[in-house]
Amino acid sequence: MRWWDIDPVLELEHELFPDDAWSAGMFWSELAHSRGPRATRRYVVAEDPVTGRIVGYAGLAAAGDLADVQTIGVTRDHWGGGLGSVLLTDLLKHATAFECAEVLLEVRVDNTRAQKLYERFGFEPIGFRRGYYQPGNIDALVMRLHVQEHVREHVQGTETD
Repeated sequence: MRWWDIDPVLELEHELFPDDAWSAGMFWSELAHSRGPRATRRYVVAEDPVTGRIVGYAGLAAAGDLADVQTIGVTRDHWGGGLGSVLLTDLLKHATAFECAEVLLEVRVDNTRAQKLYERFGFEPIGFRRGYYQPGNIDALVMRLHVQEHVREHVQGTETD
């Protein structure tokens, strides 16, 4: 993701998360930490190959040996097509490059579609954050992935294919 992607990403953000969408300033702040030798963020977009329209985006923040999935969004017309998995795979590869041992994320308790995606990748529920999503006062399910276990399983799975 680059600065010129912020406006189209914001449109998608507001479509997907109308009550608790990120602001432009939040994206600008995250992108400020995504370049250079001291980068601690990874933000990507996915474009439709025909139209060039942004159809997905994702972001990861790293601090020490811990990474946090900040956001993943995919247009509704691309749900179920594997784009969320592609974006999450990219983030997890970069969590490994950042030398993170664990990846955390928060997901709305009412977003079962996203929870199932994370579970397929090996994320496990570890707790709740009450009223995390505002202004709707929606709880967040906190999930964790041990990166080394995920990498080992992925490598073993590809060796037997």
